[in-house]
Amino acid sequence: MQPIRLLGDPVLRTKCRSVKVAGSPTVQQTIEDLRDTLSDFRSRKGFGRGIAAPQIGVSERIIFVDFEYSGPLINPKILARSKGMFELWDDCFSFPDLLVRVRRHTGIEVVFLDAEGKRQRLQARGALSELLQHEIDHIDGILALDRAISPRHIILRSELGRFEGLHRKER
Repeated sequence: MQPIRLLGDPVLRTKCRSVKVAGSPTVQQTIEDLRDTLSDFRSRKGFGRGIAAPQIGVSERIIFVDFEYSGPLINPKILARSKGMFELWDDCFSFPDLLVRVRRHTGIEVVFLDAEGKRQRLQARGALSELLQHEIDHIDGILALDRAISPRHIILRSELGRFEGLHRKER
């Protein structure tokens, strides 16, 4: 388990380097740290489906998800994106008290290496698609804040009910 890097840490804005040898001891340790850190965060905060290596201070293209698909994705690359989009309130381990309204593709196709270095292909829709887009953004140095629909769509988690109530009144 590793500490989560928080908003403002330069590692979160770094475009990560590709992994050369997926089965190396260093990469396997990073995968274990990601899995354990995700599990710990989820047990303490009550949410969390995925984590990216920069969030534990590692500038490599590795993410770990535990939602519909469970396991590491090494050097993930989005091959195709649906034309359809949807909006949601996104959250992040690196700024857990904030919510950000973003638009994401309803479906994506991703190619990646698994923990053994075997090439895999994954078709993701809905919530898994959104999660993978979020985590892949992390390894490209992009945060959900950068994808906000507008500055007023960045709010404190505790203000969500009030924000949605005000938004309904504006319609």
